[in-house]
Amino acid sequence: MAKRILYVPGLKHYYRISRTKIDLFMTCPRCFYLDVRLGIKRPPGFPFSLNSAVDTLLKAEFDQYRKIQLPHPYIKKSGLNAVPYNHPQLDIWRNNFKGVSFAHEETGFEAFGAIDDLWIDLLTQEIIVVDYKSTSKSDAVSLDADWQIGYKRQMEFYQWLLRKNGLNVANQGWFVYCNGIKDKPEFNDRLDFTVSMLPYVGNDNWVEPTLVEVKKCLDLKLIPPATGNCDYCQYALQYATANDQILFQEKMASFVLK
Repeated sequence: MAKRILYVPGLKHYYRISRTKIDLFMTCPRCFYLDVRLGIKRPPGFPFSLNSAVDTLLKAEFDQYRKIQLPHPYIKKSGLNAVPYNHPQLDIWRNNFKGVSFAHEETGFEAFGAIDDLWIDLLTQEIIVVDYKSTSKSDAVSLDADWQIGYKRQMEFYQWLLRKNGLNVANQGWFVYCNGIKDKPEFNDRLDFTVSMLPYVGNDNWVEPTLVEVKKCLDLKLIPPATGNCDYCQYALQYATANDQILFQEKMASFVLK
């Protein structure tokens, strides 16, 4: 495994920073600082292996239509006059460790993120950013939940990166949202999905001001304070408090024994 490169104030070269790290900053500056500046990462969650499988299969399926330059049935279903976009950098832009990147001179960051797919509108010649999502829930999928602001920021960040790479990017992107059906009487070695096409009109105006704030955060000498809405920070604070109490009780008990 490659050694992590931590941010050091005063770097003379561009520092690569991913979309996920920028989203972490927007969620909790303290966790972000601990991670990127000090190398203390949040405990990892479980890998979403089934989601990854759906993502891989969707890419393979859309790539078949990319080769023949015909609209996929999902594109037709959405009423778009579009086809999967051919670009020589697409494989790189999809790679999690490379992605679409842009050197932001003001901050010294090389911001990057890995996209899922691109389509091209045959009428306007605009590039449409596409993101695949998968879940399994009883209700119809949507983008209305508070936590899905992360999905929207993800779309907008990709739109910004691609514009900075010279592409004529449409404001409206699309989520190909797959919902696993779990009310069938038996498994039969297969998992079926209903697929919803959800449009989203992005606004990437927040990206560059946020990069400036990220830079300010990382240049701080002191760790930012914990926020009340971060479960990780609250757990760490409660653990530290409980641990201090235990140590105090043990110390007092040792005096009694003496």
